[in-house]
Amino acid sequence: MTASAPEVLATCLFTLAVVHTFSVKRFAHWAHQFPKGSVQENALHFMAETEVVFGVWAAALFMGIATLKGSIDEAVHYIESLNFTEPKFVLVVMFVAATRPVVTLAEALISMMAKWLPFRESMAFYLAALSFGSLLGSFITEPAAMTLLAIMLKRRYFDRVISTRLAYATLGLLFVNVSIGGTLTHFAAPPVLMVAAKWQWDIAFMFTTFGWKAAASCMVSSAITAWVFRREILSVEVHPQPAQPIPAWITAMHVLFLALIVFFAHHPDVFFGVFMLFLGLVTATREHQDGLKLREGLLVGFFLAGLVTLGSLQSWWLKPLIGGLDGGTLFFGATGLTAITDNAALTYLGSLVEGINPDLKYAIVAGAVTGGGLTVIANAPNPAGVGILQSSEVFKREGISPLGLFLGALPPTLVAVMFFWFLR
Repeated sequence: MTASAPEVLATCLFTLAVVHTFSVKRFAHWAHQFPKGSVQENALHFMAETEVVFGVWAAALFMGIATLKGSIDEAVHYIESLNFTEPKFVLVVMFVAATRPVVTLAEALISMMAKWLPFRESMAFYLAALSFGSLLGSFITEPAAMTLLAIMLKRRYFDRVISTRLAYATLGLLFVNVSIGGTLTHFAAPPVLMVAAKWQWDIAFMFTTFGWKAAASCMVSSAITAWVFRREILSVEVHPQPAQPIPAWITAMHVLFLALIVFFAHHPDVFFGVFMLFLGLVTATREHQDGLKLREGLLVGFFLAGLVTLGSLQSWWLKPLIGGLDGGTLFFGATGLTAITDNAALTYLGSLVEGINPDLKYAIVAGAVTGGGLTVIANAPNPAGVGILQSSEVFKREGISPLGLFLGALPPTLVAVMFFWFLR
């Protein structure tokens, strides 16, 4: 493995970014040691925001490349050579999916599913949202599903008096189920999108090879978590606020705009144009809208753009590592590597390995989606979930702990391993 100076620098900064991600609570603790409103406190609070981590270190990479090459034009050329379509898409789809008409419609659908379950409302909604709701990612894309579920779970559970153990177990379950729940189709999950066209995987192949396992895993993991925390979940008083009636045509227009943005997901110039028209609709129907989640969406887009900037120079060590593994080692290796790098980047690098056989193709994609809930950087929609949930009552004081997320995601990850690898 030979690496250029920018690649070595990018790997060092990527490592620092990962360490920083696991240290955000420490920055928050340091911030409280300075006077409120001081420059030091504000700077440390900024560094304690999970979503800014990779963007900050990506800025360091930009300056490092300019220094190494002796020209800022070289750094600009590197940035312009990257594909930022995914961060742009997640930014836009998060804005649209978080609007009141879309959230109200999704909540109504999940509540309807919950009524079919023979449990009290708090338990039935929990099961329906985290099992059936997670599978929506296969149709409206994973970032949209993550946004909708995070908003609903925040209001019904995370903003209530629940234990930290239940909060992290639910957070980990949400991240894992959304990661695997997008594999029923070939167009909604980022790690699948990276390989579907090249490997000629269509919707029939995805459902028969991955989809049924994902659905079964989501349901089993949700049932296990709900049973373990049954007393606490049942004790949550669910009093949904009476929703202001929203005209059907407004909801239909929102669904249409969301569908158009998903349809043009690979064409940022087009879906940004659609989004601008959507903003006009939101302005014209403001009495039926909540405020757009601009802060959350922009931070998530910044996070993913930083991940692309740093991650694009990691292929010098990832590609030969992936190419030298057998099926079982590749599956478990991909599951582990996904915890420290975006799973879509991992499958993309796997697609560059020539002559890879079907078993290895399955192993890398299955491993990538299985490990997609272990950390905030493992799957592109995860920062959207963090951006929404970290302001909830249970997390707003200390923030979301990366270790807590990892431990919460571990049980559903093991269930996914059972279905995706041992039931091949």
